[in-house]
Amino acid sequence: MISIYLSPSNPRWTPKTEADLQAAITGGLIGEKHYFDAKEMLATKGDNKELARDLSSFAIDGGTMIVGLAEDKQNGTFSLSPQPLQGLPEKVEQVAHSIPDPPLVILTDPIKSDADPTQGYLLVHIPASPLAPHMVDGRYYGRGDKTKRTLPDSEVFRLHERRRNAEQDALALLRQEIDNDPMHDIGKQSHFFLVAQPLAAPRDMLLALTTGPKWNMQLTEFINKAYTPDVNTRLNDVPEAYPKLTDAEGGYRRSGGAARATRNLGEGRIFTPDPGAYHDENALELQVFENGGIRLFSSRLSEQIEGAETEDHFLYDPIAVSNTRRFLALVREAAATSGYMGNWALAVGVTRLRGRRPYTSVPQNQRWLSGPQNRYDRDTYEQATETTWAELNETPGAVTRRLIGSFLRTLAVEEYYDTALNDD
Repeated sequence: MISIYLSPSNPRWTPKTEADLQAAITGGLIGEKHYFDAKEMLATKGDNKELARDLSSFAIDGGTMIVGLAEDKQNGTFSLSPQPLQGLPEKVEQVAHSIPDPPLVILTDPIKSDADPTQGYLLVHIPASPLAPHMVDGRYYGRGDKTKRTLPDSEVFRLHERRRNAEQDALALLRQEIDNDPMHDIGKQSHFFLVAQPLAAPRDMLLALTTGPKWNMQLTEFINKAYTPDVNTRLNDVPEAYPKLTDAEGGYRRSGGAARATRNLGEGRIFTPDPGAYHDENALELQVFENGGIRLFSSRLSEQIEGAETEDHFLYDPIAVSNTRRFLALVREAAATSGYMGNWALAVGVTRLRGRRPYTSVPQNQRWLSGPQNRYDRDTYEQATETTWAELNETPGAVTRRLIGSFLRTLAVEEYYDTALNDD
């Protein structure tokens, strides 16, 4: 259940019952605001575009609409007016996904009426969208003090510029991680980086997770959240290779937080070869910071081709897919654990790429050949995006595609990961 912002004195209202709604009406808390709207019923099928405009208008700053509250405009009051619930959430979701451009991600919570459980109220949460503003019928919409409004070109430009700035900030964090690569002078394998940073979280967002006498155990349990049945099903056809997140067996303190890492990347992030490990150049580290930031580093996105006469490497593209999808599951878990429902800046990077070809699209019996099999033409890949609580819950596949889709398409392997990159 997502909290609803009604006012500075009621920032986290969470109605669960019809009685909660009635109490808010009696207390004078219900009314059209920048972050909130109430409707007695939705428009008819012929007016779905009006609903799309209403939803899109909230996408800039986020907000909530409650269906089933009737307004007496003359007196400025509201009353309960329960509506048929069958098919209502699906209708709203279909409109949100099919009419606005780009599509909207929303969350819905039904509340049943005490008198008739087939009727009730629908809470429609529209999180602040990383892709805002959204267009309906050639126009962009935002929210004024109480109602929706058409956005002028200047404001549309400003909002697009704000999105670019958030992505640039994410890329700056990514480049810091690349500059601080603890194995920048070790071996020749391609390295993989993921960055997540909450955009409006308190400084101690994940303090409880990273400190205390059981911090190491807590991080182990946190990592296990990347292996839920749903995530595992999505990655069922994606081969995983050592080192996986669960191979980060050691817990270490880090500046501003803590980490789980393979034994060869322990205290001080200093690489120490581990003779007992499979190919001791392979390392992985997950850092979790008090301020909510999360970082993933893997030194194995490529490996020398067995049997090749040269030092040619192939790229382990499945690792990029599985690590990204599981990393997003951890970002979602961090948000849920801390109660943070705001937006995140995300970025992914790969280094030492030039001239390397993918593992997936090259037949195993031909990987030793030196032919031009979809070789990567640049040395570094970088991509950033912004995401929401709703996307982390509802469409993590789409976010995964935004991050690594271009990388996979360059290698001509995106088609192999349709299940992992979708949410149907």
